[in-house]
Amino acid sequence: MKTERIVLAGGCFWCLEPIFKRIKGVQSVICGYTGGTLNAPTYDDICTGKTGHAEVIKVYFDRSKISLPELLDIFFVIHDPTTLNRQGADIGTQYRSAIFYDSEEQRAAAETAILEVEKKGTWTNPTVTTLERLTEFFEAEEYHQEFFAKNPNNRYCQISIVPKLAKLESKLKK
Repeated sequence: MKTERIVLAGGCFWCLEPIFKRIKGVQSVICGYTGGTLNAPTYDDICTGKTGHAEVIKVYFDRSKISLPELLDIFFVIHDPTTLNRQGADIGTQYRSAIFYDSEEQRAAAETAILEVEKKGTWTNPTVTTLERLTEFFEAEEYHQEFFAKNPNNRYCQISIVPKLAKLESKLKK
């Protein structure tokens, strides 16, 4: 087993976590924060939009079961990479679309994935996803971990996450 990790930002981490937890080959998904200047930020700090951090998920996956390009393909389908600092009603730099890489191999794979999205014309507007070197990752508070699994009937979950899960199902069938 070859375990690798990638850190992704595509809006609220509550929306990304349940998607990636359903992917065969993904071993674990952790909600957290990265990309900012404050040491050990809290959710309240992040919500100000002044720390520079993004809400992210750290995805550990088995490369023998799923490749990084396949994970990135899913990432670009389930969030809108064309809206700057926004996903739906979530607005601010903490909700930016970004790939945080920790190797040149990951950076190159991310660049290729962005070019493929542009080439396919998946989205009508240009991709604004940033590529950022992974610095320190701060795990989000416990109540953010597995939020959808713990709160499936929450209104936000029903409005924002359930449609993404349906989109994932549709993609995986193809």
